[in-house]
Amino acid sequence: MKMLTSRLAITIGSFLVTVTAFAHHSVSSWFDRESVIEVDGELTELRWVNPHVRFTMVSTDESGQETAWDVETLAVAGISRWGITPDLFVMGERLKVAGNPSIRGENSIFVRNILLPSGEEIQFGGEPRWSERTLRGGESLAAEQGDSTDPSRGLFRVWSTGADAPWLFPEILDPAQVFTRYPLTEAASAALAAHSAFENSPLANCAPKGMPGIMEQPYPMEFVQDGEDIILHIEEFDLVRTIHMGGEVDGGEQVASLLGHSVGRWEDGDLVVTTSNSNWGYLNTLGVPLSQSAEIVERFMPREDGAVLDYQMIVTDSETFTEPVELGKHWIWRPEIERRPYECTQDG
Repeated sequence: MKMLTSRLAITIGSFLVTVTAFAHHSVSSWFDRESVIEVDGELTELRWVNPHVRFTMVSTDESGQETAWDVETLAVAGISRWGITPDLFVMGERLKVAGNPSIRGENSIFVRNILLPSGEEIQFGGEPRWSERTLRGGESLAAEQGDSTDPSRGLFRVWSTGADAPWLFPEILDPAQVFTRYPLTEAASAALAAHSAFENSPLANCAPKGMPGIMEQPYPMEFVQDGEDIILHIEEFDLVRTIHMGGEVDGGEQVASLLGHSVGRWEDGDLVVTTSNSNWGYLNTLGVPLSQSAEIVERFMPREDGAVLDYQMIVTDSETFTEPVELGKHWIWRPEIERRPYECTQDG
């Protein structure tokens, strides 16, 4: 097994907690975040894939009874950037894990800590549990500040989520907020109440997020000029948004699609994008409905020094909201961070 140097890696802290909450499905919807259990067992299977790294452990009790546990954690897209690689895990070796148990009564855990046979501990947020020898990663991965050394590039660069970035959809951390956060119509409230995270997940089996939910994604994204238009490459789900520049907002003539039809314009150095005809059907991954008639207006605001990209989204949908909803966040630029293939692999 490859041994990492002592205190090698991950600035887990607030950045890792952020990415955890923005995972493929809401942790709160599937796991009991208020409870932590420990399991000690033999590693029998490892699936090193997006949207979640998953592995199987077999524990044995005092009577010799074996129990298989399904253990999952964050995406390869995140943890591989923090120095966590599959060669840390060897089939047949014993691991100890701690994490949040399934709320469905299954032998399943969303892992927060992993103790390796070497005595080193992989720490996914919070404090070390068993060892002072934790695996830690590059400080830039938890950077709060962007790099201001290349302001001339403006919008056209790779942007990533910083450690102190606000949530676009903060209710993902606490789904109970979702009914009080938004000015829902009576019909939208009823649809949300009837939504089941287990049966109606908009992300089942690598189904990608659409607009506007995809803009919550925590991984790098890149703006590229393509003739007169602008292409936004989004790492999560390998999605590509085309922003048609200089055109008129089409009031329904375009064919509906997952990402909708986006028309952009420059306004005092900001990129303003109006999107219509998105048929994803949701505002976020928790099931807040959104009709195909919704209009989404985004404003991408690169700061003068090129270190930060501020973002505002206004969603207007009379079928869902009694008034427009305004959301916001920001990204930072770090020249060492690149956009990578996501290559989501279906569960199963």
